[in-house]
Amino acid sequence: MLDDDLDQALALQGRITAFVRAFGLHQPDRTPCGTPVPASEAHAVGELDRDGPLTQTALGERLRLEKSTVSRLVSQLTSRGWVRRANRGGDGRLVWLELTPDGRRAAGELAVARAARFADLLRNIPADRRPAVIDALTTLVDAAAGQPAAANVNGGTHG
Repeated sequence: MLDDDLDQALALQGRITAFVRAFGLHQPDRTPCGTPVPASEAHAVGELDRDGPLTQTALGERLRLEKSTVSRLVSQLTSRGWVRRANRGGDGRLVWLELTPDGRRAAGELAVARAARFADLLRNIPADRRPAVIDALTTLVDAAAGQPAAANVNGGTHG
């Protein structure tokens, strides 16, 4: 790696670490919006709320979590009374996860808190810089997922 690449990699690491801390992503027992729910649980409930019942495998793929981690996560959500396991479509091998009424209520509360937190964050970014910030984050997500950055020949944002 060239010295310039190393310097840039270290700068990126520093900025991401600072963002994780400033936004509260490093707190294991609460979401960045201040809700006393682990972020992994909030993400799982959000996926189930948005797209309805999912298999445990599908939920794990969406959250990019290992099978054993998803199993523990589902157990935690079941213990909270937010998720129930159900068989559907006559296939007893597939276990579907669905939100309970309490889970739907929690998902709604989390969505409101999340929207407020992101609105506050957005207000602190100058309006003329917001498209560049969103574009940079899109590029960063693509890179983290192992996808090469899309060419942006039109000057607009992608994603």
